[in-house]
Formats: sequence, structure tokens, C-alpha cells
Amino acid sequence: MQYLVIVEKGPSSYGAHVPDLPGCVAVGETKDEVLTLIREAIEFHLEGMRQDGEPIPPPSSTSELVEVEAA
Repeated sequence: MQYLVIVEKGPSSYGAHVPDLPGCVAVGETKDEVLTLIREAIEFHLEGMRQDGEPIPPPSSTSELVEVEAA
């Protein structure tokens, strides 16, 4: 499965979250680190859902880049 991951750069770290898996988040000092951590978080999140007998949501979020004129 492939889930959309949103990565955001903050003043001193990176954050990531998965829109299709509410509560599945990670924070790291670098983009590479946060991508590694969110992959682990997704696996852990799905494992917990399976153990709790919850259905695994199929990936449904998508993304698009929209070009606009800079003011």
C-alpha cells in the first residue's frame, strides 16, 4: 500500500502526517529522518488497527501542485 504523507518543514525540525490515518504522525531533525520515522509510524499504526480488529482504510488522499502568480 502507498499512503500520501504530508511533510512540513518547521523552524528546527520536520513533521509528517498521513491524512488517511488520523493520529499517525512523526517528527525528525531532517527530511530523511522524518520519512524513516513516518514509515515506521504507519506500520505501527496499521499493526495496532489489525490487533484491535479495525478495518484498514484504503489509501484515498491525493495531492496536486497548483501554480499561482507570486504577488
